[in-house]
Amino acid sequence: MSKLPQSRWHSAVRASSIIAPLALALAACGEEAPVAGAEPASIDETELEAPLPVMGPERVILGFGDSLMAGYGVEEQQGYPEGLERALRGSGINARVIDAGVSGDTTAAGRERIAFVLDNTTAEIDLAIIELGGNDMLRGITPDQTRANLEAIIEEVQSRDIPVLLLGMRAPPNLGVEYVAEFDSMYPQLAEQYETALVPFFMEPVYDQPQLMQDDRIHPTAEGLELMVAASVETVAAALPKDDD
Repeated sequence: MSKLPQSRWHSAVRASSIIAPLALALAACGEEAPVAGAEPASIDETELEAPLPVMGPERVILGFGDSLMAGYGVEEQQGYPEGLERALRGSGINARVIDAGVSGDTTAAGRERIAFVLDNTTAEIDLAIIELGGNDMLRGITPDQTRANLEAIIEEVQSRDIPVLLLGMRAPPNLGVEYVAEFDSMYPQLAEQYETALVPFFMEPVYDQPQLMQDDRIHPTAEGLELMVAASVETVAAALPKDDD
């Protein structure tokens, strides 16, 4: 995974994470007793699931966001971008994910730095993942301001012929019915307006699981980030341009 130089902007935080295996409960009921003297069943190693070989041209993905993208409070290799890169490579995609997450960023801060980030990324970007809005919500910024900033960010990215995947957020009920309705509907509306790919709620796997959240109740643990990667990797893969695009 690549990082943009942290000296280029303030407070950049690292990112990474690994994809979590999904636990499967297997029950065996009413099996026949083994026949005496029978040879034990052999395991065909070719049937065991294994990572697919990495093939094709390198696909460069920009992860542009706040502390959820930057990997706040976890080890260097445990944040979302690195985990996403490993998950994609495990599925055979020659992916490289650039971490452009900055802890504490609002959509306004993201709007200010998006052009700089794109201008200083030497690789050709195949997909930009935009994950912003949570800090706006925590600071009580009105959804119309957040939306205007996200529109500007999406437009800047798309003006360079880069596809966008939007990672949506949801507001807690204590912010009021009107705020919640306006904030929560913003991401699917933007995805429809700009024809972007969408993960409706980035924190769906962890938001109601206290054991998967850090003590601040805001940021996921390393295990939580694993689940967030697992929940979104197929959407990311589908959003990548096809080889003939």
